Amino acid sequence: MADDVSRGDQEGPSEDEFRDMLREFLSGNGELDPARLASAAGLPNDPEMVQRLIGQLQSALQNSGDGIDWGLALEQAKGLAQRSAVTSTPGEVSAFEQALHVAALWLDEITSIAELTTTPALLTRSGWAEATMPVWTQLAEPVALSIADALTGVLREQAPEELSGMLGDAGRVMRNIGGTLFAMQLGQVVGQLAGEVVSGGDVGIPLLDGEQRQAALVPQNVDAFGAGLDIDISEVRLYLAVRELAHARLFRHARWLRLALLSQITDFARGIRIDTDRIAELAADFDPQNPEELRAAVQNGAFIPEKTEEQRVALGRLETTLALIEGWVDVVTAAATARLPHADSIAEMVRRRRASGGPAESAFATLVGLELRPRRLREAAAMWLAVSEAVGADGRDALWAHPDLTPTDADIDDPAALVARLTSPEPEPDAIDKAIEDLLDDTTGDRPHEE
Repeated sequence: MADDVSRGDQEGPSEDEFRDMLREFLSGNGELDPARLASAAGLPNDPEMVQRLIGQLQSALQNSGDGIDWGLALEQAKGLAQRSAVTSTPGEVSAFEQALHVAALWLDEITSIAELTTTPALLTRSGWAEATMPVWTQLAEPVALSIADALTGVLREQAPEELSGMLGDAGRVMRNIGGTLFAMQLGQVVGQLAGEVVSGGDVGIPLLDGEQRQAALVPQNVDAFGAGLDIDISEVRLYLAVRELAHARLFRHARWLRLALLSQITDFARGIRIDTDRIAELAADFDPQNPEELRAAVQNGAFIPEKTEEQRVALGRLETTLALIEGWVDVVTAAATARLPHADSIAEMVRRRRASGGPAESAFATLVGLELRPRRLREAAAMWLAVSEAVGADGRDALWAHPDLTPTDADIDDPAALVARLTSPEPEPDAIDKAIEDLLDDTTGDRPHEE
């Protein structure tokens, strides 16, 4: 842009500045520093990624439609995941297949929940990103659309009157640009996650959708996880295979669980509101040549205000469900891997990893305002263990048969009360119950009198 213009007490950019910025957006010929633009999108200053970003923004400017092209997120995620990909050797593939086979046999010994009907998959990092992207976009879309709407609203509020006739087109362009930047940031997060996760259920929610709703391991990441432990890699592979199969079996057995979990996430996302005042503040002093403040605001979640009471309630339900799932998987996995010499050590590393989360998981939490870590994992595992000891594996697993039977947050707080309910005999009917039962059994009054 030209020389800086003193803003004085103006609420937004001057008319000349706004007109120049708008023309740059509409024409795609703005003299923006590609490195700074990539920084604003949360991307590294890498020539290939910068060129991809420029190309996608040019497409967004020319796009006559509305909405977010989530294909950009997938392209970004796969491109990032492929950079550090290492192809498994035939011997490694055979070792993982053997681990999954043994894991299935061990699970059969300690749970009656049926085995999977599809063969577990061995995914590359980019394969994991592609298989899980539909669910990631489902989780991120409410925030992405809210930001796009907020950008359009700020544009309408701050536009000079003589440009009002262009606002329809400008609003669409701003929505497309905002959606493009958000989609590419999501792709960046998922691409980073692809380098961290060890399996399909590693994040806790069922990410493998449709026909791919099965167990899956990422061999490269499993071995990377094991490299930090002083334990034979075959033990690590077998332990993580058991965990993944247990997670997948649970969701196949409790068919209602996946929908219930995603519905809880939707309930939370429905309450997300964007802080338009914060967006307006940034827009008033926004300099395309210096977008670091905008990038920092997005990365730090500055556009997402404090959670509402309804969101906190929804988040509490979600955290309880995640804790119940992960706690059950922990208990079942511990029972199935009892013969592994270092099972306890691997289990502790898995728990620590889940409790702290990785950098990409934290980035996703900031991007959409939603954390996916079960805060009460240890308490939930202790509850499932108490139930197992009291009523056995079949009695424990029967609690997943229907959502009304599933333990609650109160049960996690007081496992003894839950065990007492499960083990106490049916109460003897009192006098009123007996009278009602006799009345229902006595059908003579309904018979017609014989002449």
